[in-house]
Amino acid sequence: MKNNNACDEGTVRRYWLMKSEPGCFSLDDLKARPGGTEHWDGVRNYQARNLLRDEIAVGDGVLFYHSNIPEPAIVGLARVVRGGYPDDTALDPGAEHFDPRASAGNPIWYMVDVAYVAHFATPLTRALLSRHPLLAGMEVLRRGSRLSVQPVTAAQWRIVLELGGCAEVSW
Repeated sequence: MKNNNACDEGTVRRYWLMKSEPGCFSLDDLKARPGGTEHWDGVRNYQARNLLRDEIAVGDGVLFYHSNIPEPAIVGLARVVRGGYPDDTALDPGAEHFDPRASAGNPIWYMVDVAYVAHFATPLTRALLSRHPLLAGMEVLRRGSRLSVQPVTAAQWRIVLELGGCAEVSW
């Protein structure tokens, strides 16, 4: 029998935090997309690109983080539904994230597809997260951390889901 509890570590393979400015693309925007699914494009940092291309896989869990707002916060969950593939916005001269160095033969930038899972009842602000001693090592809490895609440990994942009240969320 399949376990549908999102808090169960066995329901996903790895865990990530993905940052987005809600004025550009929010968790509500993801939920509103057809099937609640959208590609995660426009990442233009080599370290994050490498994660998208080489590490993030179908079934992985995502903490959706709203950044560049008065109280940045983890606002909910998504899951990866398609692993890394070339980011076609880099090839489109009319796109905001166009990169003239990229080509079909040398795409440079990658993206994944994510699907909406749930909103947390209350956003988990940086201030709240930083008060939890077992979350002190989270990349997102490090001073000056700007990486838009970050790994999250299984222990951090479980704590965040508990703080977010996810017990009733099905994966």
